[in-house]
Amino acid sequence: MVRAQLRSWGLSGLVDEAELVVTELATNVFKHVGEGSAATLILEPYAFGIRMEIHDTSHKVPALAEAACTAECGRGLHLLAAMARDWGAVATASGKVIWCELPLSADGACARIQRANAVLGEYRELAGSALVPMLSCTQAWDEAATRLIADLLHWLAAQGCDPDDVLDRAQRHYEADVDAAA
Repeated sequence: MVRAQLRSWGLSGLVDEAELVVTELATNVFKHVGEGSAATLILEPYAFGIRMEIHDTSHKVPALAEAACTAECGRGLHLLAAMARDWGAVATASGKVIWCELPLSADGACARIQRANAVLGEYRELAGSALVPMLSCTQAWDEAATRLIADLLHWLAAQGCDPDDVLDRAQRHYEADVDAAA
């Protein structure tokens, strides 16, 4: 589920790390809260990476200093702290939440994704209710990207540029980037 969701957001570069973190968090719920305990996983993309939260019903908030790093126990929080840009554990009314943020790497593909996330986020705010609010998250991002591209094509035509030529060049750039990454 984590792999599919991150790929749908264009965050494939974080899949392996995110899967490892989620596995460690889920294992901690299993070991420390109890087998069959209810837990909720939340994944949230942001401009510079992903935020992951796991909510459970235990009121005991772990601390890294208390977690002995041994072969059998305590590695999860140490691993989380080493991989995450930031992390924490907070008591809630119904138990606790452990959260972490994994940053995108600084490579070219991730920089492009960061810029696109920022532009699309701004565009969605500017478009407001013009974007159909009843769409799923993936559909809403897809619709926002489609409308942004259409608006850019209108803008290019108004500037005297050939929108088809720009689209062709953009497609060639994209394909070259994909081929280089493969």
